[in-house]
Amino acid sequence: MNWRNDQQPAESETTKPDSSGEIEDSIESLAVPVDPLVQMEADLKAAKAEAAEWQDRFLRKAAEFENYRKRADKEKVDAMHLAKSSILLEFLPIADACERALRSLGAARTAPTELAQYQEGVELLYKQLLDALARAGVDPIKVEGKRFDPHLHEALSREETKDFEEDIVIRELRRGYLFKDKLLRPAQVIVAAHPHGKDKIS
Repeated sequence: MNWRNDQQPAESETTKPDSSGEIEDSIESLAVPVDPLVQMEADLKAAKAEAAEWQDRFLRKAAEFENYRKRADKEKVDAMHLAKSSILLEFLPIADACERALRSLGAARTAPTELAQYQEGVELLYKQLLDALARAGVDPIKVEGKRFDPHLHEALSREETKDFEEDIVIRELRRGYLFKDKLLRPAQVIVAAHPHGKDKIS
């Protein structure tokens, strides 16, 4: 017996139960509910950690900037001192000339009135020059009777003597100067040496 295709009995249209919704419901039922207080504490902890990190970064940058500012200020001061030093060095030969003139005038036992007036003028000029240098921060180095210091003194010769200890400055040939506690020009000196002593200056 031939059946037409359109007359074949229809398959059962009973739908299979959808189990996906039940699985999701079971998973949700197994999930532990989040305590709002615990979540808030966790968020607060994370926020504090982030704030501490940013604060550390800020402090580091602030320290770097402060160090940079100090370096820049020091370099600026050093540059100013160097510029002033080069100018002040030009005035030292004038002071040297005044000292030589005063030594020459002082060596004369008796001097005419004109010579005495000249000496007084040189003394006044020398004093004014030293005062101007002092106001600029220049101070003469005291050397006589001091122990030789290669950082401040330039030894031109050694003189044998028993009147002074070894390596004591006994005479100043050219005055040295400090500028802002830094060496502007070393003092040229003669240093004591005991007879048959060492040739090397310690």
